Amino acid sequence: MEQLMPHVEALIFASERPITQIEITEMIGQAMEEVIETDRISTCIDAIREKYDVEYYPFQLKEAGGGYQFLTKKAFHKTVLQLNGDKHIKKLSAAAMETLSIIAYKQPITKSEIEYIRGVSADYSIQKLLEKELIVIAGRNENMVGKPLIYNTSKNFMDYLGINSPAELPQLKDISNIEIVMPTSGLDAAPEGDSGTLMVAEDGSLLPVNE
Repeated sequence: MEQLMPHVEALIFASERPITQIEITEMIGQAMEEVIETDRISTCIDAIREKYDVEYYPFQLKEAGGGYQFLTKKAFHKTVLQLNGDKHIKKLSAAAMETLSIIAYKQPITKSEIEYIRGVSADYSIQKLLEKELIVIAGRNENMVGKPLIYNTSKNFMDYLGINSPAELPQLKDISNIEIVMPTSGLDAAPEGDSGTLMVAEDGSLLPVNE
């Protein structure tokens, strides 16, 4: 393990996105020109996680977005924010946030189903969410007339929230059915200049922030 651990740590540190255990195993195997067992990589990951869990380090190893990555610990978020400002905060309109919430909790879902829930057009919001890579086109609903496109949240969305699957989304506590979400007033295609700010609350929920 002592020989492999620095290589595992280096790959996770250098990766610009969450890297999976399978990817780590394959890359190290190619670099060392030998077959590496996944159990050995798993042991290294556990050791690295334990290593950085101590208070001495300002970051920790987390499994999120389908893979592993180093993330700053919560105690240092305010400090790091001084460096990055709102660089990593997604700018979304209220309509786009509603649409994203519906997709997150109802996926896979079609545009017509989203519009039925919101009561207004979702074309503009879906376009913006696709541009920001928060949702993806997951295929077509073969059982519906016209076989419409279906949408899911993306790996970027899960990475942003620090989760590995939609099943880890926070439970809806204040409403019993997402279909009672009220549509925003005005046109859905409001300019981005009128957008709010999407932030993640401590419980993992998405909240708008007034600028």
